[in-house]
Amino acid sequence: MFHFLICLGQQDSILSRSINQNKTFGQQILRTDLIAPVTFLTFGVFSVKNPYIKNQNEIIKNNLQYNHPGKFPVDDYTQYLPTASFLALDLMGVEAKNDFKSRLIVGAVSHALMAGTVNLMKGSIPVMRPDFSASNSFPSGHTATAFVGAELIWQEYRHQSIWYGIGAYAIASGTGFFRMYNNRHWFSDVVMGAGIGILSTKTAYWLLPMIESGFKKKKYPYLLYPSYNGQQVMLSFNCVL
Repeated sequence: MFHFLICLGQQDSILSRSINQNKTFGQQILRTDLIAPVTFLTFGVFSVKNPYIKNQNEIIKNNLQYNHPGKFPVDDYTQYLPTASFLALDLMGVEAKNDFKSRLIVGAVSHALMAGTVNLMKGSIPVMRPDFSASNSFPSGHTATAFVGAELIWQEYRHQSIWYGIGAYAIASGTGFFRMYNNRHWFSDVVMGAGIGILSTKTAYWLLPMIESGFKKKKYPYLLYPSYNGQQVMLSFNCVL
């Protein structure tokens, strides 16, 4: 017969922390700053089968391609500029809201969420590119990448000046524009990409406390030892909170 002494205090502490984190996550979902990304995502979803939006896509394409002088592939580089600035501004003397480790975590998570969503949709929703080069037009990955970085800058540096965020969003919007100008994406692809990018970053910030708590989980000292009292074999587990 075995007898166990279990450290219930540790379990209660972990359970309480988990409940509090879930409450915080639930409250974040109701925030008003979701209006923009949810609107973009809703528009993007409806655009796949909506004939009116498809017609508008064609009109925008024709206007941009009319008397077109040639491609200007600046979007291949500007897609990464906001994220690069997100990591570099603090090193240049502009203090960020979070430390470098937290910024690395949230940057990695937001880009992983964005890339997973974009690739899943490209593979499951075939939409021909406006230049007829491939059927993976929806959504725009370049735009999503740029808007991830723009929202990262907005979250980290707007307490210093809103112009950091405005500038980042201007670059992200320019990236989306040049995806259409270079005849690589429809307008609806760009809008959907923007929504995915913004929401991926917001989700990463909601998850950040839970991720960091996993890294910083306290190590509790414990002692595991057997004993025998002549009638029972006992295995005791003691921990110190």
